Amino acid sequence: MDASRHLIYWLGAWLLGLTASVHAQPYPLQDTSKSGDAGTVEQFDHNAYSLPLANQSMTKRLDFSVGNSFFRNPWVEAPSSTEARDGLGPLFNTNSCQGCHIKDGRGHPPAPGETPVSLFLRLSVPADPDKDAELLERQGVKPAPVYGTQLQNAALPSFKPEADMVVKYREREVKLDDGSKVSLQVPEYRIENLNYGSLPEDLLTSPRMAPPMIGLGLLEAIPEEDILAGADPQDTDGDGVSGRPNQAWNRATDSIQLGRFGWKAGEVSIEQQSLGAFAGDMGLTSSLNLKTDCDPKQRCGDIPHGGEPEVSDKIADFVTFYASSLAVPARRDMDDPQVQAGARQFNALGCAACHTPRHQTGQMEGRPELSDQTIWPYTDLLLHDMGEDLADGRPEFQASGREWRTPPLWGIGLAQTVNPRAGFLHDGRARTLEEAVLWHGGEAQTAREGYRNLPREERQALLRFLESL
Repeated sequence: MDASRHLIYWLGAWLLGLTASVHAQPYPLQDTSKSGDAGTVEQFDHNAYSLPLANQSMTKRLDFSVGNSFFRNPWVEAPSSTEARDGLGPLFNTNSCQGCHIKDGRGHPPAPGETPVSLFLRLSVPADPDKDAELLERQGVKPAPVYGTQLQNAALPSFKPEADMVVKYREREVKLDDGSKVSLQVPEYRIENLNYGSLPEDLLTSPRMAPPMIGLGLLEAIPEEDILAGADPQDTDGDGVSGRPNQAWNRATDSIQLGRFGWKAGEVSIEQQSLGAFAGDMGLTSSLNLKTDCDPKQRCGDIPHGGEPEVSDKIADFVTFYASSLAVPARRDMDDPQVQAGARQFNALGCAACHTPRHQTGQMEGRPELSDQTIWPYTDLLLHDMGEDLADGRPEFQASGREWRTPPLWGIGLAQTVNPRAGFLHDGRARTLEEAVLWHGGEAQTAREGYRNLPREERQALLRFLESL
């Protein structure tokens, strides 16, 4: 190393030390392996995401099993002898919840020539804030003509799918400060073989990967005021991070409420997220979604339905309960010095400014297993500008086209144990945790550059920490 590079290296280390002193103090280091508190489970194989909360009663475990059956088993075309699970489609993306949330975990990008299943495209068109005010308040977006808010690439035999979604990747090389290189996948999306007319020229699209299901009930149990207390939309503390809440429409109460689920925090509850997926992903109606994403011009009403609604309130309750009761696996290797060093580095780089390590749940009526739990999800559930490289350009409620909700990190080290093909980030483009880190921009750019400038052993320590979660 020549003198100038030597000076730059030590200046960077000194600045990193200053950053560490700023960021490390407010953010705690996890001191327990029980990331989900009393509900944490000791399961580390391909079933790591599929267990009920460890502190759940036997009676509720029976409800969990019933919900699991409706989550896992395929829905079929109506009429059918399987009356409880008929009414699929006619336009859809998959025929079961498990088809996207593989083993209750992440989805994956399609292999070359493979039809995407756990990755799909959200659709909309630009809206007029005045003329479309009521629509934006209730739906968050203005649907694309005919094609609606989601591209359905599958259909019943008597119908044609809306179109094919095609994704191809090119490689982009990123050079780290020590000279090593990492290749990133840059996705390019196309819509081909349209069956219901042309698409508008101003179409907005957003690729979405199925996220993991673990710990959702615990996230729902975090008091709203605690989430709002972490918001800093004007960056008044000057740390470069300005998380802000999304406000979305609650279809159950016909009111605006804090959004905390979905890639852009556009869903207010597990129930609404689940029943929205039934409508959009499988073409199934429910009490919250009496209509699916099918346009009248697509004539979906020409086929028999599976009931009115097709997902009964009882089934909806079982599936919602199941989704709210999936446990978080325990952390591993917490005593490993490398993991401990990585945890300190995570805080020092400022990663914890968005991936808030610790929360306390409040009281959930009828759900003591979710109440008063100290949890370590590593999220603030707020929106952050992630930069141009990750931008989809598609607003949703209060979220801009550059903003995404901070995804929880608990369990992330087991993602590819549960599904070996699992991808990271909102569209699965990152094949490894390191690639995911290097895609960060916007408010996370400083943390990303800090990672790029670290010596190799310190980068490895940070990755080992993430793998331990």
